[in-house]
Amino acid sequence: MIIEPRFNGPAESGNGGYTAGLVAAALDADHVGAVVTLRVPPPLATPLQVTRADGGIRVHAGDQLVAEAAPAVLSDEPVPPVPYEDAVAASKAYAGFADHPFPTCYVCGPQREAGDGLRIFPGALPDGRTAAPWSAPPDVSSVTVWAALDCPGGWSIIAPGRPYVLGRMTARVDAVPAPDARCVVVGAVAQAEGRKAQVRSALYGSDGALLAQASSTWIAIEQPAG
Repeated sequence: MIIEPRFNGPAESGNGGYTAGLVAAALDADHVGAVVTLRVPPPLATPLQVTRADGGIRVHAGDQLVAEAAPAVLSDEPVPPVPYEDAVAASKAYAGFADHPFPTCYVCGPQREAGDGLRIFPGALPDGRTAAPWSAPPDVSSVTVWAALDCPGGWSIIAPGRPYVLGRMTARVDAVPAPDARCVVVGAVAQAEGRKAQVRSALYGSDGALLAQASSTWIAIEQPAG
């Protein structure tokens, strides 16, 4: 397993949702659900060793434990959907356009070009949820869906000067959208205390059908320099 450099979150490490999806794919638990815990920032362009243990898997870079995964049942109610047009309107006020801790993030970085990054820009809704439109890329897969579920949840808690990164993600993928399909991703804060926040996210098709959902733990970090 290798996380290619284009799938970064912070500039020097893998996007949390993409990495979690890659690990979940190795576990082969898409339609059951999986929980993935990231133990360190996932290294890019580094061979990772996958081993099975206790019904799950562990991912190492040499002697360093990078991630762990196991099957899991996601019982939370999904974040409710919004119409595609409302997601488009919310996205125009995406806070990351003005202040983004990781502007080259594969999922939500405004400095990524179309066709290179996912360019999911979740803006705030009046009720505090986030929403963004998303056109699935030609190479969309369950791993891409995990990535798409990541940042919209995070942006429901991220604030100027208060960046967060993904620590743990539990997700279930019911269906992968077709290439170029119009989708809506929504996120919401479930709980926040100290440096930790519990957030939820969901992916819907253009017909309003639930495609995937996630519940995640995000951890506040120091504002990166620059």
